[in-house]
Amino acid sequence: MRSQIQKATAFRALHERAGAFIIPNPWDAGTAKLLAALGFEALATTSLGFAASLGRPDGAGEVSRRELLDNCAAIAAATDLPVSADLENCYAHEPRAAAQTIRLAAQAGVVGGSIEDSTGDERKPIYDFQLAVERVQAAVETARSLGFAFVLTARAENYLHGRRDLDDTIRRLQAFEKAGADVLYAPGLKDLATIRTVAASLARPLNVVMSAADPAISAEELAQAGVKRISVGGALCRLALAHMMRGAREMKERGGFTWMAETISSQELRKLFT
Repeated sequence: MRSQIQKATAFRALHERAGAFIIPNPWDAGTAKLLAALGFEALATTSLGFAASLGRPDGAGEVSRRELLDNCAAIAAATDLPVSADLENCYAHEPRAAAQTIRLAAQAGVVGGSIEDSTGDERKPIYDFQLAVERVQAAVETARSLGFAFVLTARAENYLHGRRDLDDTIRRLQAFEKAGADVLYAPGLKDLATIRTVAASLARPLNVVMSAADPAISAEELAQAGVKRISVGGALCRLALAHMMRGAREMKERGGFTWMAETISSQELRKLFT
């Protein structure tokens, strides 16, 4: 098993090489092992997927910081791959308190993580600009103090909260970049033209999540548009749950079991999990 420093070095190298890479999102140790077996080079946790595994909706306050960190630890220990953590708004409003979650996540074994400018309060969902920047600055300071190359991602959440203001989103991402964030991320971007505009406005790597974008866009097109990292958020979890519900409905409504033909075999799972 690679050390945390080795994982961190490998993760940073993915952001420095030419082209884009896909970083899929497992929600537990088992799904992490399945994705690693397919040959992916890095993984990222998903707040939606983990919350769903607990029978809870995704959102502020639904999952405790301790629960989230334990999930990070389980996923980081499951494979030899570097893991970046979805840390939501880092469980605090005040910059240095939020930055402490970066330190705790590193202690859990991940080599990257994100901080959002979302408040968790739908009455005022986005932090004021200056506070958002100060939160990123504090997170950067903490990340740089860890003793290894932790990859900090700063997220501008406007588009997820009905604020479809591209100029403000770019302004925030550029400020986060200036504050020292390693990767920039604006979830909710849908079309290639908008993605290209955002990528062109930044000097550092851009992450695009395909759970919100046009699914017809390919990884190659994203790379040509200037994207470095491609994630899928909770989409794989939602796919798994959709198939589970389809099979359950067939049993309940028709007494049928044809869905059995689409399952992975016990033997294959045993091989993958050994």
